[in-house]
Amino acid sequence: MDQIMTWISDNQATLLGYAVQILVGIVILVVGKIVANSTAKLMAKGMNKRGMDGAVISFLTAIIKTVIFIAALLMALSQVGVQTTSFIAILGAAGLAIGLSLQGSLSNIASGVLIIMFRPFRAGEYVDAGGVSGTVEEVNIFQTIMKTPDNKVVFVPNAQITTQPITNYNREDTRRVDLLIGVSYDADLQKCKEVFEQVLAKESRILPEPAPNIQVHALNNSSVDFIVRPWVKGTDYWGVYWDLMREIKLALDQNDIGIPYPQMDVHLHKVASQE
Repeated sequence: MDQIMTWISDNQATLLGYAVQILVGIVILVVGKIVANSTAKLMAKGMNKRGMDGAVISFLTAIIKTVIFIAALLMALSQVGVQTTSFIAILGAAGLAIGLSLQGSLSNIASGVLIIMFRPFRAGEYVDAGGVSGTVEEVNIFQTIMKTPDNKVVFVPNAQITTQPITNYNREDTRRVDLLIGVSYDADLQKCKEVFEQVLAKESRILPEPAPNIQVHALNNSSVDFIVRPWVKGTDYWGVYWDLMREIKLALDQNDIGIPYPQMDVHLHKVASQE
């Protein structure tokens, strides 16, 4: 114990110098993190004022924060006494090895860049992407965050999105409501069409242009199928869809027009028994 105390006393100046270097390194790291967060917030504020998409803002700020923090980490290591030149070389070699083993993660980063560049969707839009349907919350470096209609948050890898078809339901202002209505073969087809037209005329959310399309679509085994296709604003789509389905059923009932359902006729043949 005495030897340890003697060694500390003899090397007090050196130990104090190391302590100061470590303290300065920690301060640099903390300040670097604060600068990274502040810079990201300022960038986000400026991009919001310019009306940039929220997904783009979240992606760029995440990259800036990462770059500044890595720079602060290298400065802190240099202050402590670590040779950053050799350290960077080691990081490069390690990065190559890690990159080969993390090809999936790198493909997610590349896919995130493609999403930001070509912008197939924006924050707040409802899309079907990567096998998930939901509202886009933000695009990160590795994943896209989406919220489903039942309020579940889904983290979808970016590579999964760019390798599959993307359906954007909100990019256009209008959408066509596609209804398939089956009526009985005994029904008067002209009367059926008039009933559909009357129901559509009562719905104020249906757009006059393009005009609704009502046609006989198919002659199925147990029904004559009509297509009823009005156009509405994108925000009114589901409300109009559900209301039309209800009103059409009520109107058909009031006009004694049957909606058939699949049925099967079974014929029994009696065979005379042999005595």
